[in-house]
Order: sequence, then C-alpha cells, then structure tokens
Amino acid sequence: MTDFSKGAAHVDGRLVPIAEAKISLLDWGFLHSDATYDVAGVLKGKFFRLDDHIERFFASMEKLHMSIPHSRSDLRAILIDCVRASALKDAYVEMICTRGLPQPGSRDPRTCTNQFFAFAIPFVWIATLEKQKEGLHLIISHWQRIPPESVDSTVKNYHWLDMVMGLFEAYACGGETVVVVDAYGNLVEGPGFNVFAVNGSTLTTPGQGVLEGMTRRTTIELAPECGYEVLLRKLPADEALAADEVFITTTAGGLIPITKIDGQAIGAGVPGPVTQKLQKRYWEVHEDPRYTLQID
Repeated sequence: MTDFSKGAAHVDGRLVPIAEAKISLLDWGFLHSDATYDVAGVLKGKFFRLDDHIERFFASMEKLHMSIPHSRSDLRAILIDCVRASALKDAYVEMICTRGLPQPGSRDPRTCTNQFFAFAIPFVWIATLEKQKEGLHLIISHWQRIPPESVDSTVKNYHWLDMVMGLFEAYACGGETVVVVDAYGNLVEGPGFNVFAVNGSTLTTPGQGVLEGMTRRTTIELAPECGYEVLLRKLPADEALAADEVFITTTAGGLIPITKIDGQAIGAGVPGPVTQKLQKRYWEVHEDPRYTLQID
C-alpha cells in the first residue's frame, strides 16, 4: 500500500507520496521563480475559505498569462483528494502553477506549457502555540519589499529573497520574525503574513504593496462586528512602535500578537484585548459552514 502519511501530491495527473513529487530542473518556475501559488489551511478536517483561495489562484494566473487544464470545481476536487489521500486532519494545502518549459532554443514565454502541481502536508505553524499566546518579537527590517510597480503584490509569488534576508537580520538582532518596508520606511509585510496596528478601536494595516492575505481579509470583515474600524493606508514604523497593540495575520496561525518590536515592548508588552477578541472570533468562524468545507 502506498504511504501518504507524510503528505500527498498531485503531479502529472496522479497522486503520489510527497517525497516522490518532482519538478523539472528546467522549469521556469524553478529557474526564474516564474510561478504563482496559493495555500489553504485544513484544521480539524475542514478547509477554511477554500473557494476564496481558489478564486485568488485563478486571478493570479490570469494576471501572469498562465492557465491550467482544470476548472475551479476540478481544482477543488483535486485539493480535497490530496487531503483525503494523506488522511491529515490538519493540513497545509498548496496549489501551484509554473511557467513550465519553453520550446527548445526559445526564450519566448508564450511557447511555454504551464505546469500544475498540488499537495497536502502536515499543517505548518508560523509560530509555536506557546509563542502565539505570549506574542512574538518583531524586527523592522532595513530590507525593502519588491515594489508593486515591479511585481504585482496581489499575485502570490515566490519572490521572497528580500524577506529571507530580513529574517537573517531579525535573528541577528534577537528577534523572532521580521517585517520589510517600502522605500520610505513604512511597514509592508512579513514572510507569509500581514501586519496590523491597533490604537483605541481603530485598526490600521498597509493598504498597498502587500499580498491581500485571506486571514487579513477575514480580519477586515470581522472587525466591524466586533466594534472596530479598519483603515487601509500606509503604516509608518514609528506609528507601529507607538501603537496600543500590534498583531500579524496568516493562514499559518491566524492572528498572532506582536508584543515587542525592535526590543521595545508594545503597549503593556502582553497580548492586548483587541487582538485577543479578534483572535477568538477568527477561530470561532472556523466552525461556521459559510467559511468552511468539511472533508469526508
């Protein structure tokens, strides 16, 4: 019997164990980082906002002049099959489209045949559960995020070298994670997350130049029902440092409090009431059938 316990992947139209999933060395997705992807979470056997992730994936492909030989409903079934094969109750489920290989001797991307991959592996947390409760130490990096005028930030991509270099900077400074900035020093985003600052009953999150994360979207939708206003605008570093609370949002952990930035305590230096209220509400909607899909 095939062992899918460490994860299952859809490659070349068939399901294989994750260790057997391969991509060509010559695929432009590998050589040029010419690819787009999306990641949906499964917790307690339920997908969260799966159709929204699929819709964003198709929108990203359209912007990059890519396509796959699957409809939205086909893709939905493939992702469900990956989770079923793995038998994982908590899974990190990724769909990928790469540019593929061009015709021999050509550098024309129009000659490429786009490639599709999908996989399900055990859920990946951005921070341990202990750290999610006590809060993270965030470093504001000197590294600048690739500007949206160069790479469309609303297209989920693998251009992460700026954020990876930022992580090394953060670790050297004694931090646990990092947020990169724009050319003017405004906070942009971190490796796999968006950032929010809280002042009173107002939340501020960068409105441009960021991936419009699904957890970010959920937070923006839930905030008004919890009594909070959300502003989408630039977030200067000094404003974040002076905020009552700061938190990050990510599929790989939900809402995670930031209790220290650049060695300085934020607010009282513990997770604040606004963060905790939204965090609680966020996990509550994971039981709401309007947001979830139970896997048989």
